[in-house]
Amino acid sequence: MIGLKTDMVKLEPYNYEWKDEFEIEKERLLALLKDFEIDVQHVSTSIEGCPAKPVIDIFIGIESLEYGEQLVPILVANGYIYEGDGGRPGEHYFKKIGNNVTTHHIHMAPNFGQIWKNQILFRDYLKSHPTLLQDYINLKKRLSIQFPEDRESYSLGKKNFIENVIYEAERDFQKTRKNKRG
Repeated sequence: MIGLKTDMVKLEPYNYEWKDEFEIEKERLLALLKDFEIDVQHVSTSIEGCPAKPVIDIFIGIESLEYGEQLVPILVANGYIYEGDGGRPGEHYFKKIGNNVTTHHIHMAPNFGQIWKNQILFRDYLKSHPTLLQDYINLKKRLSIQFPEDRESYSLGKKNFIENVIYEAERDFQKTRKNKRG
């Protein structure tokens, strides 16, 4: 089951059905936006073993924010709620609501731009670093207890950890590139 009341923070154990829910939504998005060049990625709820809010997090990579503006009316006409940048400059943000709960979040930003890179680096780095993943799980659990009805404070509480992981991931990536060049 997916969905959560707005601003609520309730973590659920990782659920393999989240991947299926993502795939269903991805196919729907690709069909709706078939005339556009996009990259659809599963982010937050894709990290196996990591508890999360039962809301499917989707990232759509686009050519530019201006390019993304063409997609807004299509998504809105098909049940997504557009919330501008959602408080995150440099992206378009959407929610999908069903049965009075938010079921999906869509973040849309330029492909290979910093926001896109951060989302992918964070996801992939946690997947390949079990100790860091466990630290993240512990932090999320603590914050969800501390801020059960305050998603903004919950997110803010994760900010430094996320930034540090992205920094480490970027540093490791640059080191690997340097070593490959010889």
